[in-house]
Amino acid sequence: MKDILNQNLEQILSLEIPTERREILQVLIDYIKDKRKKEQPIRLNFICTHNSRRSQFSQVWAQTAADYFQIPAQCYSGGVEVTACNERTVASLERMGFIVSKHGHSNPIYFALHTQDSRPIILFSKLYDDVINPHGIFASVMTCSHADENCPFIPGAEARIPVRYEDPKAFDDTAEEAAQYDARSRQIAGEMFFVFSRVTI
Repeated sequence: MKDILNQNLEQILSLEIPTERREILQVLIDYIKDKRKKEQPIRLNFICTHNSRRSQFSQVWAQTAADYFQIPAQCYSGGVEVTACNERTVASLERMGFIVSKHGHSNPIYFALHTQDSRPIILFSKLYDDVINPHGIFASVMTCSHADENCPFIPGAEARIPVRYEDPKAFDDTAEEAAQYDARSRQIAGEMFFVFSRVTI
């Protein structure tokens, strides 16, 4: 699995980030840089409506990128409704090379590891203010337009940063499903690695 992830990381690190996306990501880069300069905790809570696809991808890839560049960031995710971490999201992460274990049934908890000895990234659908998430001094990173537009206030957030992605849900149960989930995963991965690579400059 590690070899598969390393192969994917080579491709991800070489992805070209379009200028318009770089401008969007710069706000997140500046936030993280400022926290590092002040030697304050870096906490990012990625938020989408159901906490099942884009916010989960974002949490996993942001934490992986932070660990890769040795930035002491803590990455979380949440939603405005509780459903379940979508199995298609989990399947895509496994195709990328993550080691994933499943615990429970109706709203399973998944542990994702990027190496055998890494700290597990905990994935399950939850509200953005779930007990597992930070309740103060964090940035809320809004990954979908619905949550961004319908949840105008996130209690405890010191910054609100829109980084929106298209929902791969549109391709569920189609021949393009796996390819589209992997494409969104790679896009998010590329952007999160871009963000943390710039933090070190």
